[in-house]
Amino acid sequence: MFEELSDRLTGVFRKLLGRGRLGEQDVRETLREIRRVLLEADVNLAVVREFLRAVEERAVGADLLQSVTPGQQIIKIVHDELVRLLGGTQQAGTQFPSNRAATILLAGLQGSGKTTSAAKLARYWKGRGKRVLLAALDLNRPAAIDQLEVLGRSIEVPVHLDREAKDAVALAKAARTRADREGFDLLIADTAGRLHVDEALMDEVARVQKTLEPHESYLVLDGMTGQDAVSIAESFTKQLRVTGFVLTKMDGDARGGAALSLRAVCGAPIRYLGVGEKLDGLEPFHADRLASRILGMGDILTLVERAQERLDLSKAEALEKKLKKERFTLEDFLGQIQEMRKLGPLEEIVKMLPGVKLPAEAKVDERELRRTEAMIRSMTPEERDRPAIINGSRRKRIAKGSGTTVQDVNRLLRQFEQMQTMLKRFGGGRRGKLPIGLR
Repeated sequence: MFEELSDRLTGVFRKLLGRGRLGEQDVRETLREIRRVLLEADVNLAVVREFLRAVEERAVGADLLQSVTPGQQIIKIVHDELVRLLGGTQQAGTQFPSNRAATILLAGLQGSGKTTSAAKLARYWKGRGKRVLLAALDLNRPAAIDQLEVLGRSIEVPVHLDREAKDAVALAKAARTRADREGFDLLIADTAGRLHVDEALMDEVARVQKTLEPHESYLVLDGMTGQDAVSIAESFTKQLRVTGFVLTKMDGDARGGAALSLRAVCGAPIRYLGVGEKLDGLEPFHADRLASRILGMGDILTLVERAQERLDLSKAEALEKKLKKERFTLEDFLGQIQEMRKLGPLEEIVKMLPGVKLPAEAKVDERELRRTEAMIRSMTPEERDRPAIINGSRRKRIAKGSGTTVQDVNRLLRQFEQMQTMLKRFGGGRRGKLPIGLR
């Protein structure tokens, strides 16, 4: 997410760090470079101007220029202004009334990821103990009803639908009545989209909104479309009450123009980021965390929350007991790989770690993990438990079964042996608790 923008801004700030003093000309030159980076990231021109004006106003001052760490202070100023630009740190979440179901209405153009976002939101709130009902109100695209039904079934969330219905407003009213009657905590309505903003689309969504009286109305936008997303948001917010935005496909957005422009141009905050095709690929939006990520400072809080939500604590506790008994096997190793992959692509995880910066040419090879998994799966249970019995003929069989080479198998076994040696240092409780990353 925002790799291109982050790399370029990091390059700008690298020139400042370590310098003892900065003059006003140095600051203004830095601001010119930031301006170029933001414009190339497809950030709205008016937003860029206002952002740089605010940064310059704080940066060009006697206190900063006489500081012993002016470079770091400029980075902090840019970080603070990015947080402000993105909407600040205080954002109210969805409120759940005691007497009826809360309602979230999703609007947007066809292809923006609206239906998938509805299912992701349903999964998100179900995981937080809420009873959720999805409503399929897109009567213009029959495939949308089928898609939502399949997604709802996969996360065990009911979907209110009627394939014979012709009136989205009447169907919305029926969904609202059912949600209240059956005691659901949350109703999420997936409305119809078009290939472009038109009068018919806006009229239908506006009528559905009036009928549902939703607590939240989210506009779903394709984050990769940059300023086009902002233009679409402007059109919707002029005719519809929009309380927030859901930006999809953010895992593929290297620039970040839409995210940095939306709040300033349209007034409403970003609420969620879609970061993958899987239904767990949805993150609540936090301006301060995203600003830190953009500036290469990591995002450890989001990583911790993701781990708490996706990882199996009982497996971690069982592993800790085994490690203390010095019984870490290849089966355990396979399990740890599978758990780690639940957190997302390794390259994305690394970027969330503060102070960790991969060289520009370095890439985390997900294929290596898949090869490792394939080799371990090609072993017998006894081989996984006692790797010492894996002789030459067994290595050939494992290599053939996993589509790898004997050299690959040899390397895996060497690496595993080294890992066992390291982990034994923490066994038996002699060194206290295990490191956090190994629990």
